[in-house]
Amino acid sequence: MKLPFLKVVLFFCLFSQYIHAQDITDTPEKFTAHNKGKFYFYWGGNRTSYTNSDINFSGNGYNFTLSDVEAHDKPKGWQVDYVNPSRMTIPQTNARIGYFINDHYNISIGLDHMKYVMNQNVTVNMNGYIDLPASDGGSAFNGIYNNVPQNLSEDFLTFEHTDGLNYINIGFARVDDFSKYLGIHNTDVFQVNITEGVDGGVLIPKTNAKVLGKQRHDDFHVSGFGVSAKVGLNLTFFKYFFIQGELKSGYVDMFDIRTTYDEADRATQHFSFFERVISFGAIFKI
Repeated sequence: MKLPFLKVVLFFCLFSQYIHAQDITDTPEKFTAHNKGKFYFYWGGNRTSYTNSDINFSGNGYNFTLSDVEAHDKPKGWQVDYVNPSRMTIPQTNARIGYFINDHYNISIGLDHMKYVMNQNVTVNMNGYIDLPASDGGSAFNGIYNNVPQNLSEDFLTFEHTDGLNYINIGFARVDDFSKYLGIHNTDVFQVNITEGVDGGVLIPKTNAKVLGKQRHDDFHVSGFGVSAKVGLNLTFFKYFFIQGELKSGYVDMFDIRTTYDEADRATQHFSFFERVISFGAIFKI
């Protein structure tokens, strides 16, 4: 009499295990569980600080260096220009598109559209010479300079990369889901990620410079290279949409800056920058 009873118990045990396995199999996997194969893009804005730099200006009849030149960015604040297609490159903006090669690592290409403005009407030390013809308006500054204080007045020099200091770069970044450490279980509703990475690329500024009264060039020109590192916090909502804040520090070497329409006129400088970026984006699979 015991054998049929044992068979029934065994049957129910096997059946319950089968049902449990089916429940696990039928549970849909969260979209946010894996990143491999996903694309993302974002658009946002930045505030940027710059270290002081020595700037050399050279051309026919002059070659001089200004020491420890200070500069600032040119913010426009939060406004509709960020989403107006005809004006969205006027503010300081950041754009990036990327692809996850696995769950943690992604490669991307981006544009950091910063703005660099030399501080005007301040005094710096100047070394070099200016020897322009008397018919040239800049001849008023003719002379030999050896650590001579020079006021950066508008008739002497204006210098800015305001359309802009364009850093076009390729990036490699890591992303880690931090949600479980915050007690967040349904990451398809809300997810917290930490990201860090490195970038490298070229500088293509549109430099607005007026050197010794000469006509400015003000066209896009490949002027140097840059490298940078970044760390960020990514908040993803409803699987597909995110807000990302980043801190980025980098170095640029601009060894070929066009200043006037005379091919001989050039400027060089190198400096470090520190960006604070807020972006809005989306992540998806094709």
